[in-house]
Amino acid sequence: MVKKELYITVPSVFRCPISLDVMKSPVSLCTGVTYDRSSIQKWLESGHDTCPTTMQVLPSKDFIPNLTLHRLINLWIQSSTLRPGSNSPRLLLATPPAISEVQAKLLMEKVERERCDDSLSKVAEFVSCCEENRKFVARFDGFVEVIAGVLKRKCVEIKALETAVRILDLILSENGVTEGLNKLILKSNQESKFLSAIVLILQHGSLNSKIKSVRVLDSLALDSESKRRISDSQDLISILLQLLKTNNNGSLNDAVTSILTTISITRSIRSRLIENGIVEILSNSLTEKSLKLLARLSTCSEGRSAISSEPKCAAAIVEKLLKVSKRGTEDAVTVLWSTCCLNKEEKVKEAVVKGNGVTKILVIMQREGEGNVKMMCRDLVKALRAVCKDWCLGSYETKTTHIRPC
Repeated sequence: MVKKELYITVPSVFRCPISLDVMKSPVSLCTGVTYDRSSIQKWLESGHDTCPTTMQVLPSKDFIPNLTLHRLINLWIQSSTLRPGSNSPRLLLATPPAISEVQAKLLMEKVERERCDDSLSKVAEFVSCCEENRKFVARFDGFVEVIAGVLKRKCVEIKALETAVRILDLILSENGVTEGLNKLILKSNQESKFLSAIVLILQHGSLNSKIKSVRVLDSLALDSESKRRISDSQDLISILLQLLKTNNNGSLNDAVTSILTTISITRSIRSRLIENGIVEILSNSLTEKSLKLLARLSTCSEGRSAISSEPKCAAAIVEKLLKVSKRGTEDAVTVLWSTCCLNKEEKVKEAVVKGNGVTKILVIMQREGEGNVKMMCRDLVKALRAVCKDWCLGSYETKTTHIRPC
């Protein structure tokens, strides 16, 4: 007798955003996003201090059970699964079976045709199901090349471009994918077509597609040549800056800030960003990603001058001290040190003192081991001492004395 099986679609809200599997023990972070307990524990225990979905820094790493969602998942499973011994078809909660090599080749042929929307959608659905499917696609000879080829064609509909980017974003973490894409796109003198497709998505695509396209672009900037090729696109840089100015979505802004930081390896691109008001834009909504870009900009004199000239920048950086990660703290201290100690800007010093920055710098200096951050903190305290007329720092020594037990 033939064994009948019926595959069903799992509601997206029942899947963990990290593992993409049905959640067994859903828990919610303070950001409101729900994950499977085992997945989020691995994420936090590996040293991350952000929400994987929103990338917001977590003020608290505590999570609480999402009992309502847990109950809904259990009810859904009970209603979808038949009891043992039943002669009716068996409902499987697993993802659809892996496609064969023949099916994969047929899909590739269809994607290569001019009208490829339906075939791309099928690939995207298959890839989004589970890790095994993503590994299969990444390993399958020629598959990634075909998907990337969609982004290099002319006159492709925006929907197809968005789907292609979605597929690439899903498989970026698979072994060898980013290197292969880098070679296919940025090392084959065809980057102009690819970058034009990215610009089109950034102009007319959905919010999620914009985030994914920037993320894909960032992953391809593996070396200085790749970064230079990306930064040479005038249209791309303009649209990225425009998005930062007009967009209020934190995830998109973080993705854009990240790619701008990645490609800002030459003085010319840093100067261009500064001329287009990047410091003012970042100061309006300062994040850890923004601090990293500001630290990069502060390595040149134009950047230090722009940071010093922006009234809100220094105050916003001081506000972030003691509220960001170790890396974010280092970037914040670097920017303050560059403007206060290298440029010796008095108005920046005053803004730091006014924002209670001296106390925060002293706390950071006390908790840091020997290294660049502690050295910069010492220099900052010395530079700020003259401004702190109302602070009892006249006799403060920047060498820490530890009290040892007798």
